[in-house]
Amino acid sequence: MNEAAGDGAASVALVTGANRGIGLEVARQLARRGMMVILGARDQEKGQAAAKGLAAEGLSVIPKQLDVADDLSVDKLAAEVEDDPGRLDVLINNAGIHYDTWQRTLSADLEVVREALETNLLGAWRVCEALVPLMRRDGGGRIVNVSSGAGSLSEMGAGTPAYGVSKAALNALTVRLAAELRSTGILVNSVCPGWVATDMGGSGGRPVEDGAAGVVWAATLDEDGPSGGFFRDGRPIEW
Repeated sequence: MNEAAGDGAASVALVTGANRGIGLEVARQLARRGMMVILGARDQEKGQAAAKGLAAEGLSVIPKQLDVADDLSVDKLAAEVEDDPGRLDVLINNAGIHYDTWQRTLSADLEVVREALETNLLGAWRVCEALVPLMRRDGGGRIVNVSSGAGSLSEMGAGTPAYGVSKAALNALTVRLAAELRSTGILVNSVCPGWVATDMGGSGGRPVEDGAAGVVWAATLDEDGPSGGFFRDGRPIEW
């Protein structure tokens, strides 16, 4: 997808959970490509601070309060986007919680599991239900669900049960959405950014710029690009 939409206007991207980490870096890289980026953040003040930081780099993003686990928050944002800018070309479902390294499956706190599912799976699902109709109206777009190798059945092991199960479910949502949207011009893919040095991933991972680049790759695919796949660094990985 080019930076300019079909009518010559700048493409519009929404990044959820974008006030820090991978989401913030994805917003930065998309803005550098000339896209109009809506920076979604659960905490409005943190979102505004992140946008201010990008503005200091000469980039323009629009901070918006967005709690993907809250129906009213999602519906409010969808109405605002419908009103202005009136289009959406790229949706990055990045918001995620509970990388629960302290848990094991048979002793997991199921309330933590429910919270992870509410944000990591149902949050992305909720945002898609609210905003994909706007994308369909304009005849195309890109949806990127930021997943993880922790959600890959082929790679999955012990530990992080809430996070891993929620990301596996997110991958299933990707496949379903891609199938339902196949004739609409909307491409839907899951992307694992790899182990990245962020607040959630901890120290020792690779630079956040590298992890974000794979997400941006999927967000800017050409019209004949893949849909319904799981990728890391632009290369397919096993579900």
